[in-house]
Amino acid sequence: MSAEITFGKDQIDSYLKEVAKQYKKLNRKRMPAEITLIGGASILINYGFRESTYDIDALIHAASSMKDAINYVTDTMGLPNGWLNDDFKHTTSYTPSLVSFSKYYRTFSNMVTIRTISGEYLVAMKLRAFRQYKHDISDIVGILREHMRTGDPLTYERIDKAVHDLYDGWEHMPENAHSMIRSILADEDMDALYDAYAQEESAAKDALLTFDDKYSDVLKEDNLSDILSHLMAKQKEAAESE
Repeated sequence: MSAEITFGKDQIDSYLKEVAKQYKKLNRKRMPAEITLIGGASILINYGFRESTYDIDALIHAASSMKDAINYVTDTMGLPNGWLNDDFKHTTSYTPSLVSFSKYYRTFSNMVTIRTISGEYLVAMKLRAFRQYKHDISDIVGILREHMRTGDPLTYERIDKAVHDLYDGWEHMPENAHSMIRSILADEDMDALYDAYAQEESAAKDALLTFDDKYSDVLKEDNLSDILSHLMAKQKEAAESE
């Protein structure tokens, strides 16, 4: 996905509306469709602390003509391939249970229903992903902070229930996920914590991009965490020696 193309809430609504219009034209059997927005797209719809996402991850339940509708919008709107995708199904955060805990957002063209993930279930998903080079931890802090400000705090009990609902308990989560959420919930300065994690994630992403430019085709899914840990340790050593 090109880092130069981003999607805000208005763009998400606009492009999904166009997909729905085209799907309705193509789908003569009038089979309704459902798109459940995941990750960054869900955050943009439900919260105000992020401005954009690089693509729209979703769970798509529709007739085969949905693929043609998405391709049509991709071509006519000049969007990059994969701008709307269901690759999330191949990640560790995916579980079929997600749709059961999603919530209704809106319907386009009386044919395509859009749902989102929010609250403790979105926090549980981010904890399951737990990527240092993405927005996972800062997103968790941002979600908790916004719920706190609106008078609907996400307690440990709510998050614990979501983890069990989606992933059958903490034993199926990353090793540090439980202690991480306990630590975040105990922090009294969510603003500073959000900024700190956002900076760490940005530095981690930059380090990986620099490494990948220098050593192309070395980074793989199974070695990414080890390489990132090594790169960040080297950065820390360099900073301490200055």
